[in-house]
Amino acid sequence: MGMQSPGPIKQWRLSIGTLLFVGLGLVLTAAATLGFVLWSAAAVDRRALDQQAALARHVIQSQLARVPHEQESITIWDDSIVNTSIAFNEEWINVNIGRWMLDYFGHDDVLIVNQANQPIYAMAEGSAMGDARRDAALAQIMPLISQMRVQIAGGGLDAYNAGSVAHPPRVSELAVIDGTPALVSISPIISDSGTLTQPTGSEYLHVSMVRLDDDYASRLGEEYQIPALSFSFAGSAVPGIAEIPLTDIDGRFIAFLEWQQSRPGQALLDQAIPAIAGAFLIAALIMLVLMRQLWRNSSALEAGRADAEFQAAHDHLTGLPNRLRFESALTQVLMQRPDRDRRISILVMDLDRFKTVNDTLGHRAGDDLIRAVGQRLSQLLGPDEILARLGGDEFAIIHRHAPGLNGPFVLSNRIIDAIGKPFDIFGSEAFVGVSIGIATVESEEADAHELVRKADIALYEAKAGGRNRAIVFEETMNELLQNQKTIEVELREALRLKDQLSVAFQPLFAADGSIIGAEALARWTHPRLGQISPTHFVPVAEATGLIGALGSFVLRVACELGAKWPGYTFAVNISPAQLRDASFPSTVFDMLAQTGMRPVDLELEVTEGILLEEASEAAEALRIFRAADIKIALDDFGTGYSSLNYLKRYPVDRVKIDRSFVSQLAPGSVSIAIVQAMVTLAHALRIDVTAEGVETQEQMAVLRALGCNVYQGFLLSAPIPSAAFEKLLTEPESRVA
Repeated sequence: MGMQSPGPIKQWRLSIGTLLFVGLGLVLTAAATLGFVLWSAAAVDRRALDQQAALARHVIQSQLARVPHEQESITIWDDSIVNTSIAFNEEWINVNIGRWMLDYFGHDDVLIVNQANQPIYAMAEGSAMGDARRDAALAQIMPLISQMRVQIAGGGLDAYNAGSVAHPPRVSELAVIDGTPALVSISPIISDSGTLTQPTGSEYLHVSMVRLDDDYASRLGEEYQIPALSFSFAGSAVPGIAEIPLTDIDGRFIAFLEWQQSRPGQALLDQAIPAIAGAFLIAALIMLVLMRQLWRNSSALEAGRADAEFQAAHDHLTGLPNRLRFESALTQVLMQRPDRDRRISILVMDLDRFKTVNDTLGHRAGDDLIRAVGQRLSQLLGPDEILARLGGDEFAIIHRHAPGLNGPFVLSNRIIDAIGKPFDIFGSEAFVGVSIGIATVESEEADAHELVRKADIALYEAKAGGRNRAIVFEETMNELLQNQKTIEVELREALRLKDQLSVAFQPLFAADGSIIGAEALARWTHPRLGQISPTHFVPVAEATGLIGALGSFVLRVACELGAKWPGYTFAVNISPAQLRDASFPSTVFDMLAQTGMRPVDLELEVTEGILLEEASEAAEALRIFRAADIKIALDDFGTGYSSLNYLKRYPVDRVKIDRSFVSQLAPGSVSIAIVQAMVTLAHALRIDVTAEGVETQEQMAVLRALGCNVYQGFLLSAPIPSAAFEKLLTEPESRVA
């Protein structure tokens, strides 16, 4: 008979060893799991007890704060002064103070004492309080009354009347009244309108007492979900009953606050032990495999759900809350009870010159810039403020601050300073600004959509007012918006009829006083509204797409006059919207051909921002005009972000120094050095310099000394009709030297 092969034996031993190892592992795992469950259950119960005790203390503190707040409904009231200290009216007091505090707030006992701390009214549970009970209660609360008198004498009421503190003096304490623990709160009776003045110390005091009895404990237990809540003078020895001692401000014992202890750990343990034992005894290996797979599937599902929820409520580019999440958060904030010490404002922000960066450096750079802006804004905010990206280059903040507008303005200035610093985008410095619209919650009925609408209106005003600034919404802005809509409608009609619009010409003077041309300026005389300033209707035309028609009207009138006076330069302001229109160069050349004006006599004034639009229709249009000998002037020079590189890339014939610099020209002014630098830079590039807004002889003298080539301003001539300008050209003796 042959020998048995050792292979199966070794395999069997290996299997037995493996099973024993697995079995031992399961036993150890079961023991460890059971020990962990027991320990965890005990730890959970300890933490639960700590949390319940903290909640109980919070409940008492909240009641101590709530009672004086409820008293203010009748203690800060002119009628209360009239019917207590001026003309005592017991029936009125009984209805409006005694019964009111009992029925509406649940205050059991009410006392009113005069300036000598003598009781003039006493009510207990809706009925007149007996003299003995009244005197006993008064004796027990007299130390608290003395505290109130000390606060009043120390200027507590004066500080409240001056607005430096949020509420009048108050004393709220635990005490034992007539053998029962109670909440006692004392408040002075003062005027709500400020018309009834009382000498300091003569104020009557209102005393509310809320008994900490079984009914009150039951109500608190239901309100705060604390089971079997009660008050007692002797601690309970019943298992499962938790308690904390209550003391007054001097540390004297008042009562125990007791409740049924919640033991979630023990409850969980009672349910988990059978399931754990059964699971390990019946299908330990299967459960391990299933649990492992279930864990993987659950983790993947939870991760997917959490990611989907995050994506739905957050901006994919910055990770900030999106518009939907912002409006939801704002609605929740507005639903909270108002706090007289805190206010809510929203700041809606829009980046200035973002499109320029986006067009110049590309959309990837624009995305990087948006992310960088979001990071800078996040660093400026506190933990209780909410930042969101509403879309595009628009952000919004829910800002909590002290009463007044100082908080929003301080935050806005910090934002403007932070965003104004250069951003490193793909190795290049990008500059943007930010305009901010602010709307503040004025009442607890504020609507989220209405608040955002107001902030948007303020944002529009900030942009219209020069950008890179913060504007607070005012109701007059609604009227202004309606006026702008009216201007839009009337301007459309004026452009159709052409009998209301005209063009004025402001002469351009050389250094020797000779006229070298004029700037064409749109004017509008409405038959009902009268003369409408260009500062009102030109921005409306730009915002509504009417600037093309308005600009064409001014350009045609200027070309017609230029054709009659060859050799003189006629300057016309061109908006970015016109230059971005691919057909605009054809429109200009058609007008020159129709009117007979020479291209060399036409000067188009553009703003600095246009030069930043690399590879855009505007840049191409400038090249076409330059090739046709049409002059290009850079308006408002020094107020934007153009660099020497842009001036070299798009050579211009003239730069116009903004009137903001000219107006400050005076001996010792820093503007002199700035203007000198501008003139030196322009002349180095063989570019003429025009100073606009010249209004005084002193300014004229400084500008001549600095080497400006051309001058324009009310000192020399206001804008005048074309006929008056032609007369000025034909009468040399009328020219300004």
